[in-house]
Amino acid sequence: MDFSELTSKWSAAIIDYAPKIAAALLTLIIGLWIIKRIVNYVNKAIEKNAVDETLAKFLASLISAGLKIMLLFSVAGMFGVNTTSFIAIISALMIGVGMALNGTLSHVASGVMLMVFKPFKVGDVVEIGGGRSGSVESINAFNTTSFNFRQQAYLYR
Repeated sequence: MDFSELTSKWSAAIIDYAPKIAAALLTLIIGLWIIKRIVNYVNKAIEKNAVDETLAKFLASLISAGLKIMLLFSVAGMFGVNTTSFIAIISALMIGVGMALNGTLSHVASGVMLMVFKPFKVGDVVEIGGGRSGSVESINAFNTTSFNFRQQAYLYR
């Protein structure tokens, strides 16, 4: 195989794939722009409804990540990649991770419920099991931090 034959094969392959690459890049750029606009719209809608800032950031990042994953699968499909096998593998992995993190996921759900239903907010004085009381300093999806008045130490729930 000489050099001219090799270059003609490569140039033919580039000519065949150039429209697919251009369409995929255009789809990726436009898709990321649309996702950014959707997330900004969701943020504005959440701000209008006076939802907690922590919950707003959590929901916005969740929506952004989900839409970006769907966009990447769409772009991969444009190149002829069979995405159904990837989706099946990711689904199986998520089931395994979900089973392994069962307790942790229930704590995350509890943290999200605390942010949504707001039984207490930052600055409230609460009494925690065992007669300990403290002021709530922060509420996150993974933990709630309060400053203990009696022991002068941080408590994590």
